[in-house]
Amino acid sequence: MSQRWHKSKLFNKSKKIKFSILSNYWDFKALGDRLLRLFSLTLILLTICTACAPPAVAKDRSFPEMSLEFLGEYQLPKMNFEGTPVGGLSGITYDPKGISGVTSKAYRFYAISDDKSENGEARFYSLRLDLASSDPANIRLKKVAVESVTSLKKTDGETFTWGSINPEGIALSPRNSVFVASGGLTHANIPPLVGEFDLTTGKMRGNLPIPNRYIPDGSDEQQQQGVLDNSGFESLSIDPETFSPGGLDPFRLFAASAAPLMQDADPEQASKIRILHYIIVDKTPQLVSENLYQLDQVPMSLLNNLTELVTVGGGQFLSLERSFGLSGYSARIYQVAAGAATDTSRIKSFKGTMAMVEPVRKKLLLDLSELGIPLYNLEGMTLGPQLPDGSQSVVLVSDDNFDEAERTQFILLSLKKKN
Repeated sequence: MSQRWHKSKLFNKSKKIKFSILSNYWDFKALGDRLLRLFSLTLILLTICTACAPPAVAKDRSFPEMSLEFLGEYQLPKMNFEGTPVGGLSGITYDPKGISGVTSKAYRFYAISDDKSENGEARFYSLRLDLASSDPANIRLKKVAVESVTSLKKTDGETFTWGSINPEGIALSPRNSVFVASGGLTHANIPPLVGEFDLTTGKMRGNLPIPNRYIPDGSDEQQQQGVLDNSGFESLSIDPETFSPGGLDPFRLFAASAAPLMQDADPEQASKIRILHYIIVDKTPQLVSENLYQLDQVPMSLLNNLTELVTVGGGQFLSLERSFGLSGYSARIYQVAAGAATDTSRIKSFKGTMAMVEPVRKKLLLDLSELGIPLYNLEGMTLGPQLPDGSQSVVLVSDDNFDEAERTQFILLSLKKKN
């Protein structure tokens, strides 16, 4: 009997344990069902609210927030300076060392004339730009004056002969020199170049290596590769973050043509331009990489070019695209990011499918045709001094083509960055 009792006791105990487990199971199940219903209801409510709310826009981290504000313009009167007409200003660069002996409202710039030694020697000018006020609420460009002129000279000290150079871009370097971009003249067998010239004497110190694909292999119908006639290197900029005292440290220089190379020109697709990235190391400049830049198409335009590229730090650029059509000149400034762009230095031609090539990215910052002022042939752009309100100035200049009907126009903008 004790054995039977023991089995009965164990059986009763097991039933209690089983009942307890089942009871807990149904309690947990009930709780789980309630939680599941609550979760489902919450999910439904979130879905409804999300559908009603505006879609979230992801912040594009490749484009730090920037804006451009128009502050005014100034038109330089037609004039001669030291016996030659002042005109053809197609590139401009700022000298941060400033002007000694005057107030902080005056600043020095250098501007290159695209005169091919026809109206005078190939040359660049020193300009003085005066602001009208130091009041942050009333900043404008008061006056531009020519200070001096410097002739460009070859390495042997001789000036360039008529039609042997086509200067289009200029960039002040940290080693008392300026780099000058020459667009080349295909019809005259004059190749494009980027040369370094002494800031004081104008004498050429050397030039950068230009890849063979930029050198025209013929003219007119015979040309199969290289820059187009009068459409070679025009954009030129040195990264301000790589400046150092005396230019002892390496610095970065960027150059670009105004129009596609002959082998890249494709009328059925957007204009494709190559940007060259150099490292200037002592006297041994090195080409580091090359990227694709795509021009926007402008309806009814007869001419559409990239006329300037300006580094603004942090891997960002400003680009100036200028067009000409039946209604006259127009221009747009873009913010450009090259961080994720493909190195295109091994691509022989941009014609055809470019699915595997990532171009530099760009975003429109300012359409200058919306400023409400007449626009001229804007070709030069540079960062200028810091303005009284703490923003960075941007200065543009137009090429008057030595034409009485056109003007040398300076435009002052304020560049504001948000962290």
